[in-house]
Amino acid sequence: MTKTLLITGVSTGFGRALSEAALAKGYRVVGTVRSEAAKAEFEALKPGQAFGRILDVTDTASIPRIVAEIERAGGAIDVLVNNAGYGFEGILEESTLDEVRHQFEVNVFGAVAMMQAVLPYMRKRRAGRILNITSMGGYITFPGIGVYNGSKFALEGISEALAKEVKGLGIHVTAVAPGGFRTDWAGRSLIRKERSIADYDAVFDPVRKRRQEMSGKQVGDPKKAAEAMLTLIEADNPPMHLLLGSDALKLVREKLDFLKSEIDAWEKLTLSTDVS
Repeated sequence: MTKTLLITGVSTGFGRALSEAALAKGYRVVGTVRSEAAKAEFEALKPGQAFGRILDVTDTASIPRIVAEIERAGGAIDVLVNNAGYGFEGILEESTLDEVRHQFEVNVFGAVAMMQAVLPYMRKRRAGRILNITSMGGYITFPGIGVYNGSKFALEGISEALAKEVKGLGIHVTAVAPGGFRTDWAGRSLIRKERSIADYDAVFDPVRKRRQEMSGKQVGDPKKAAEAMLTLIEADNPPMHLLLGSDALKLVREKLDFLKSEIDAWEKLTLSTDVS
């Protein structure tokens, strides 16, 4: 039986790469886009197997209706891939609360609304897969993308807890954390906040410069990432977390080593708070 993948944000990046790889392997793919033109372009990839749905994931009220329509029209949603998202680059003190809220509306609340919409169907069938595309930025941080980091840390935590909640219901949840890939994340999909406080120049300007210089030269291949995600989808016992890319592996391992050393260094103070 042909499986159906529902992937958010299929116009570019990981969403497009995964859609193309899944269609090539015979999957039916329902992809969310933001316009009629993008819908037509997506469906032209493979008529009869690729189906576009216009959806802004911040319009959370419409998500249950659209998921219900997909279930009625095309059968079971076997796999949800929460891919839609964007990056926000800005020093915390220089960022407005509205900018912070919007980052979380897209990267966290939109993904949560998608999961809440598909879970009743998956739970009833005792079957389903959910892949949440997070980031190595859900483990490590860099100056100037703290808001983005926060959204990805949140999605990592929600994914892990949900995986434990649905473990006995035939549903698998994996948080997929890519490193740097040759998508448009550091280009069109990254909002760069204008700078205003000179005190942060020394810590932030080199990071921004490096990110701009590396755009399009990252080590990761989106097509290979798509194949890795299909391996997850087809695995009998997928992990709760999966890193993608040598840079993600290196940097996250360094972060874990740092955490261990810091915990060990402050162990005495940590233990001092227990009731005697």
